[in-house]
Amino acid sequence: MNPSHPLPSKQLPPIPEAPAHFGLIIVGDEIMSGKRADKHMPKVIELLAARGLQLAWADYVGDSPERITATLQRAFASGDAVFSCGGIGATPDDHTRQCAARALGEPLQLHPEGERLIRERMQDVAREQGLPYEPERDDNRHRLNMGVFPASARIIPNPYNKIPGFSCVGAGGGAVHFVPGFPVMAWPMIEWVLDRYYAPLFNRVAHMEKSVIVFGAMEASLTPLMEDIERLHAGVKVFSLPSVDHPEYGRHIELGVKGDPAAAEPAYVALRAGLDAFGARLGPELVR
Repeated sequence: MNPSHPLPSKQLPPIPEAPAHFGLIIVGDEIMSGKRADKHMPKVIELLAARGLQLAWADYVGDSPERITATLQRAFASGDAVFSCGGIGATPDDHTRQCAARALGEPLQLHPEGERLIRERMQDVAREQGLPYEPERDDNRHRLNMGVFPASARIIPNPYNKIPGFSCVGAGGGAVHFVPGFPVMAWPMIEWVLDRYYAPLFNRVAHMEKSVIVFGAMEASLTPLMEDIERLHAGVKVFSLPSVDHPEYGRHIELGVKGDPAAAEPAYVALRAGLDAFGARLGPELVR
C-alpha cells in the first residue's frame, strides 16, 4: 500500500456533465456462475428512468483481472457515465480497484478521505461491541486497503457503513463510478452520483413509448411497415417484442414506437394505419 496522497482536488479531471450514454458493469464470479442473480441492472434502469434517463449498455464480467481491466479500459475510453458494481473490497477475489488503476495507468494510493471514513467506521464498530479501538491491529490495518484507490479518485459516500466507493475519469472522457456489489450500499450510492453530477440532464429530453398488441401476425410480414415508419419519421425507433406464451395474450407481438413525443405520436398514428391496412387483429394499447 502506497501511503502517499492522491492528486489534489484542483488537479482532478472534472466529471463530464454531458456523457454520451449511461452504462453499467457488473463484476463477480457469483453472477457468472448463477450463485447469485443480478439485481443491479433492473434497479439502475429504474433509477435512471425516474430522472428521465436511459441505460444504453451493460457488461457482465467475472473475477478475472485481465477481463476487468479490459472492460474498464473500454469504459474509460467511451465518453459514457458508467456504474461499476462489485469487487472493490479487500479480499483476494476483489480486483476492481487494482484493475481501475491499471486501466488508467495510475498508481494506487490511500485516499485521505477514504482513510478517515474507514477509521471512523472501525471506531463505530468497536464502540458498538464495547471494545477498545485498536488502529494498529492487523485486521484494522488491512481494512484500510478498502480506501486504496487510483490516484485521481473522488470519493462516493456510503450511507450504510461509511466504507466509500470512488469515481475516476479516463482520458477518453468516460467517467466510471465504482460502488460495492451489495444492493443496500450500491443503490443509494448510485443515486448520490446521479444527483451530484448529472442533475442538469434530468428530464431534459422528453420520451414516449407507445405500442399495441398484435395477434396472429409474423414479424417478417410486419418488417416492411416497421422500416417505412423509421424511414418516414426521423428520430423514432420502432420495436417489436414477440411472445409465444404470454399468460394473458398468448402468442402475439407487441409492436410500437419510441422517441420524442412530438415525433413518436404521428409515427404511432402511421403505424396503426399501416396495421389496419394490413388487416391485423389488434389488442390493447400500451403507453409508457
